[in-house]
Amino acid sequence: MSERRYTEQEEAPEIKSLRRTIAAYANYQDAAERDVKRYERSFKMLPPAHKELLFHLGLRYQRLRWCISMNAAFIMNMLEKFEPPFDMSQYVNVGGHDHPSNMHDHSHVDCTHSSGRGDCSTVSISRSNSQLDGQHDNPQEDAKTHESSRETKNKKDEEEQMAGCSQPVGSNLGTSQGACNSDTDASTAAYCQDKDVSSSSAVDNVRCIVRNIVRDWAEEGQKERDECYKPILEELNHLFPNRSNQRPPSCLVPGAGLGRLALEISSLGFASQGNEFSYYMLICSSFILNHTQEANEWTIYPWIHSNCNSLSDNDQLRAVSFPDIHLSSAGITEGFSMCTGDFVEVYSEESLESAWDAVVTCFFLDTAHNIVEYIEIISKVLKDGGVWINLGPLLYDFADMTPDDDMSIELSLEDVKKVADHYGFVMEVEKMIETTFSANMRAMMQNRYRAAFWTMRKNASRAKAEKHC
Repeated sequence: MSERRYTEQEEAPEIKSLRRTIAAYANYQDAAERDVKRYERSFKMLPPAHKELLFHLGLRYQRLRWCISMNAAFIMNMLEKFEPPFDMSQYVNVGGHDHPSNMHDHSHVDCTHSSGRGDCSTVSISRSNSQLDGQHDNPQEDAKTHESSRETKNKKDEEEQMAGCSQPVGSNLGTSQGACNSDTDASTAAYCQDKDVSSSSAVDNVRCIVRNIVRDWAEEGQKERDECYKPILEELNHLFPNRSNQRPPSCLVPGAGLGRLALEISSLGFASQGNEFSYYMLICSSFILNHTQEANEWTIYPWIHSNCNSLSDNDQLRAVSFPDIHLSSAGITEGFSMCTGDFVEVYSEESLESAWDAVVTCFFLDTAHNIVEYIEIISKVLKDGGVWINLGPLLYDFADMTPDDDMSIELSLEDVKKVADHYGFVMEVEKMIETTFSANMRAMMQNRYRAAFWTMRKNASRAKAEKHC
C-alpha cells in the first residue's frame, strides 16, 4: 500500500486524538490513586469495631498502590518507546496547552474490539494512506476501542464485576511514576492539560488495554485464545494445506487489537496483515511487537481495578507476566504487517480489490455503524474463491450510544447471512462457540458469549449474478 502525505486539515484531528490517548495513558496512576483514596475514605467511615475487624484492608490498599506503580512503570516504558507518526509539536493551542479533540476508542468487557484509516508497515505503527473527513473529528463517538462501547454495554449486566468501569517526538516521557501531577518532563505535562483525560471513558480505555494484554499475550489468556483463535487457525490450516514460503497465501485481520491473532496467522505461514483503528491498541501492540526482547519480560497487575467478585485479595492482586512467547522465535512469515486506520476507509481503495486469499474477523463485525458495508468490503478485497472466517457475537457497539444524527444498523444473524449471500458468499462451515472476552478467569462472575463461527467462500460469479437480478 503506497504511502501518502496528509494535508494539514487531515493531520490536525489525528494529532489531537493521539495526544489525548497519550494523556490518558500518562494519567493512569493519578486516576488509580483517586480510586484508592475513595476506598480509604469509605474505610474511615466504618464504626471502630468494624475497622478493627477489617484492619487488614489498610495493608491491602498499600499493596494496591504498589501494583498501580508497577502498571504505571510499564505504561511509561511503553510511551517512551512509542514513535508518533506525526510532528507532535503542531496544533497546540495559543496558550501552550494541548486541547486534544477526541480520542480513538474501542471496547468488549470484561473488554472488546475496534476499528481510522492508515498506512501499513512491517510490524511498526504509522498513520497514512487515509482520508480523514469531518465525520472523524470525534472518533470517540465514531469508533470505541476493541474496547469501550462493549465495555459500557456489558456493565449493565456486570456493574459489580468491573470497578471503576468498568512522547512527544524526540522526548522522554518521564519516570515510572507516570502521573499527570508527578515530576515528568514539561512535554508530557502539556498532554495532561486536557481536563477529559481523567473521564471515566479515558480511564476505562487504559484499564481495558491492560486486561487485553492478558487475553492476547499472557499464559493466563491461553484459554480464551484456545476458544477464539484456535478454531480460526485450525480452519486456515485446513483450507490452505500446501502453503509456500516463496508465495505464502495472504490473510487480512481487521480489528486486530493487540496483534496476537495476526501474528499467529503469520506464524502459520501466511502473509498476514492486521488492521487496527484505536491508538490505545496501536501504542501497546507496537511496543509488544517491536520492543519486547524475551518471554515474560514484563509484569502487570490487570485485575486490581475491580473490588467485586474476587475470591481473595491475592487473586485480585495477582501478577501476570507477558509476552508468553519469545517473539523473535515465533516463526513470523515475511510480510507480517500492521495497517492503522478505519477498515472501511482503508480497504475501500480500488487498488486493494481482490487482494486477499483470506479475511479473518474475530469480535469485529459488530463494531460497524453499517454491517452491510463491512461485508461488502470483505467481499471486495477477497479474491474469487477466497475465504472469510468469522468468530464473534452481534452486540453492536453503537446500538445504545448513537446520537440521533448517526447510524447503527443492527441485524440478526439470519439477516447477516442473507447479506453475505447477496455479496457472493457461500457458507461452508457454521457453528456456535461459547467464549469470553478479556475475562478474569478467577472471578466469581464472567460474561460469556455464544459466538457465531463460520467459514464462507467468495463466489464472484454468484455475486455478479445477484447484482443483475
